[in-house]
Amino acid sequence: MSQSNYDASSIQVLKGLEAVRRRPGMYVGGTDIKALHHLVYEIVDNSIDEALAGRNDSVAVVINKDGSVTVTDRGVGIPVKEHPTEKVSALELVHTTLHAGGKFDNDAYKVSGGLHGVGAAAVNALSEWMEVTVTRDGHIWKQRYERGIAQYKVKKIRKMKKGEQTGTMTQFMPDATIFEDTTFRFETLVNRFREMAFVTSGVHLGLIDKRGKFDKEMNFYFEGGLKSFVRYLNRTRQSFHQPVYARKELDNIEVEVAMQYHMGVTTSEFSFANTINTIDGGSHLSGLRSAVTRVVNAYAKKNNFIKDKDSSFSGDDTREGLTAIVSIKHPDPQFESQTKVKLMNPEVAGIVNSVLSEAFSAFLEENPRDAKKIIERCLTSSRARAAAKKARELVMRKSALESLTLPGKLADCSERNPDRC
Repeated sequence: MSQSNYDASSIQVLKGLEAVRRRPGMYVGGTDIKALHHLVYEIVDNSIDEALAGRNDSVAVVINKDGSVTVTDRGVGIPVKEHPTEKVSALELVHTTLHAGGKFDNDAYKVSGGLHGVGAAAVNALSEWMEVTVTRDGHIWKQRYERGIAQYKVKKIRKMKKGEQTGTMTQFMPDATIFEDTTFRFETLVNRFREMAFVTSGVHLGLIDKRGKFDKEMNFYFEGGLKSFVRYLNRTRQSFHQPVYARKELDNIEVEVAMQYHMGVTTSEFSFANTINTIDGGSHLSGLRSAVTRVVNAYAKKNNFIKDKDSSFSGDDTREGLTAIVSIKHPDPQFESQTKVKLMNPEVAGIVNSVLSEAFSAFLEENPRDAKKIIERCLTSSRARAAAKKARELVMRKSALESLTLPGKLADCSERNPDRC
């Protein structure tokens, strides 16, 4: 047995942002390329929260020549005055202290993606350096940090010019001693910002990459919301009906959902909570799936496409060839972790189910031709799945029989000369 000492002196207390640097996986999901891009998402999400609060209409992201990233918004700017109890600038507080932020209640933000007061501080801790410039209260303010530590108190740079826009500009360089690769991928950011622009309609999102000989630039602005998003996803597919769309608020939770079938076999499902892409789904996606299956089965039985004695369509049958997106805005979302990949609020499933069921049922009743095509699509999927299952079972039964070895005289003849058999 090991004789190493384990006593009170073995207990360590990680202060400030040291915990983030020691265990980055808890805060941004790791140290790989995916985690690297998560740094950008955390800062951009803060700017999007300003948009959700009605205080921002534009977010500009620049990948600079040196590999750093600058995120600029036109919100009201992070507060810079001294915090009444912590006796330090609010700007410094939110960037150097975990669980410090303005989103723990609904006073400043009715809905937000930021919940824990961790995002900006975590990005700061995992950056070689960060500079934040705030335009508000009649002046330009600035502070620099290195590996999470403020290098000076918040400086007043100059007075705001007449007509100058308020907002926050954050520039940071990811720490190469923590991340395996610090090279941001332009296409990865393009895909993420396109999603954000669809989900946050009416907000301009721009991305510029200055690292090459010529700048690369992409700008996004959509007013059609998820309906436009579905059409974009199905742009190279043969869809056969107009998107089913619903937007409604129930129990202080806003639900937006859009779906459309196409002739292919691919199922594409996207889910968002407070504009954050929950890539592992959660209760909102469960609500969407159950609504689709229930409504299709109810319509098929009501109109004698399937008999009462026949088996109902499975979830796989009703979702084959479906492109569907659900986005909810919740005043108190519960995520699985800081990386927010899965929504955990149980009440959301029933609310999404109710909103989509009403809209999808109405669509099928009002568009019988399209409804028939959708049901026939599901019937084809069901028959193909049943045939594949039978074929698989037949192959497995045959393989099992072939693997049996017959004893003694009952063994198959293996002699090539028929006269000796």
